[in-house]
Amino acid sequence: MPDMSWPELPYEAWKDTLDTLHMKVQIVGKLRLALSPPEPEWAHVALYLTPRGLATGPMSSAGLIFGVDLDLVAHQVSITTATGETRRVALAARPVAAFYQEFMAALDTLGIQVKFRPLPDEVSDPIPFAEDTKHSRYDAKWANRFFHVLAQSDLVLKEHRARFRGRTSPVHFFWGSFDLATTRYSGSPAAPPPGAGIIARRSEDAEQICVGFWPGSATFPDPAFYSYTYPKPEGIEDQGIEPTEAGWNAGLGEFALLYEDVRRAASPRDAILDFCESTYAAGARLRGWDAGLVAERPA
Repeated sequence: MPDMSWPELPYEAWKDTLDTLHMKVQIVGKLRLALSPPEPEWAHVALYLTPRGLATGPMSSAGLIFGVDLDLVAHQVSITTATGETRRVALAARPVAAFYQEFMAALDTLGIQVKFRPLPDEVSDPIPFAEDTKHSRYDAKWANRFFHVLAQSDLVLKEHRARFRGRTSPVHFFWGSFDLATTRYSGSPAAPPPGAGIIARRSEDAEQICVGFWPGSATFPDPAFYSYTYPKPEGIEDQGIEPTEAGWNAGLGEFALLYEDVRRAASPRDAILDFCESTYAAGARLRGWDAGLVAERPA
């Protein structure tokens, strides 16, 4: 029987809500990007899991310290300042354009001045936020279910991250690609792919092995855990990994483990950790990483 703490999350059942939520989270993410000092591999743009959703962490605008929380339990976005003021904008079934207008107005009433490119990133056919009346569906039940999957995944990925002795990213949520991820680094630089855009140029400039979770998309309509090594080692697609349900996906160009297989496992936690550890081991071995970078896995 599936572990019911890992609920069903079929892409087709909530894709319209997912698309709307993605656009609204991007608006908050753009704020973080604009007001955070740049870090390697875009670490300054990511959001973080909280007990109720996602958050930016503290930011500053003209000396005013504030943060933004996306509450996927009460279904609202809260802007809170260090002076004690709060403004709330509902996450509801309404167009992205309406949400954008109200969110920007709330920032303005708090004295938060910010400029960013008002267009979503890393999506096909992007619509300017102020003009987006296409994305308007929002089912609170599915949004909350997505959050619970993220929260469970966050805890397991933190276990995986904790064993690494080298440089590693936090477990963080990227609002552009809409995935939860953590990345380990060998300490060696890497050349970005030829002709890479700005996102890849700044994210693929170091040897890395990344693992994460994403909820699916129109081109891959299944929520799944994924793992890749960059630069891609020759023959990695032929490496055996765990659990047995996982494998190399040629379309994605990386390893994948479907979320449905995870939730049906005797231990979803162990299935995810096995996937993380085995895909890391395959990539690290083929890239010649120092074996001493990883502590022994607790029994």
